Amino acid sequence: MTTEIDDENRVADKKLASSLLERVRIVLVNTTHTGNIGAAARAMKNMGLSQLTLVAPKNEPDAESYARSSRADEILDQAVIAKDLEAAVGDCQLVIGTSARQRNLCWPLITPRQMADEVAKAAQSYPQANIALVFGREDRGLTNEELALCHFHVNIPTEESFSSLNVAAAVQVLVYELRVKWLELQDAGLPDWQDEWDVDWADSAGVERFYQHLEQVLVGLDFYDPENPRNLMQRLRRLYQRARLDQTELNILRGILTATEKASGLKK
Repeated sequence: MTTEIDDENRVADKKLASSLLERVRIVLVNTTHTGNIGAAARAMKNMGLSQLTLVAPKNEPDAESYARSSRADEILDQAVIAKDLEAAVGDCQLVIGTSARQRNLCWPLITPRQMADEVAKAAQSYPQANIALVFGREDRGLTNEELALCHFHVNIPTEESFSSLNVAAAVQVLVYELRVKWLELQDAGLPDWQDEWDVDWADSAGVERFYQHLEQVLVGLDFYDPENPRNLMQRLRRLYQRARLDQTELNILRGILTATEKASGLKK
């Protein structure tokens, strides 16, 4: 017998599942070819996504973009232009960047299917989360600095001898996996990965201010030498990105840094 509680849970699951698509932002960085912007918009509309952000595109959407979008005009019409990636993901609580390979400092690396799971986890633990999937330049992808803004790096397992993937094709692969996950959750409801979090997650802009504060304090304490960095800040960034800070945790860490400044005489 179906109970009222079962009905309420089913409705809640539907709402959480729908947030998988509603909360995800596709971010294209420094795109060169406007046709790729249109093709990415088409892939998004095919799979039910609508948020598109363009970071410093070489050219903004034009006739070629609209032609390649195959009537995904509204996505191009509403696309947001950002000056840099930090601005594009500043209000996001989960940022996942695409990377063809591991860089000099390994980061949590996931598959497209695992990416969809991470987005689903975010939808359950923090349904208001803004989530970004970030795609790099056609010729060289994302820089190390841009990848450092991400919680995870997702790698599409292509043939090793021919791993170069068109940016719109990469978008299609990832949004397809999101669509598959969305369909699964529509049928089954969200699995109980974890309880809904008690505090809002920190957004990317707030975390970046923390990293700036942390570096300032470490330099003042002579613990960190910018002239001989030895990947220290990258390693600390990787540590805190894995932790996925909430707003209270971020405030505690900023408070510790301020207290350290006062106790050491760095700040009067």
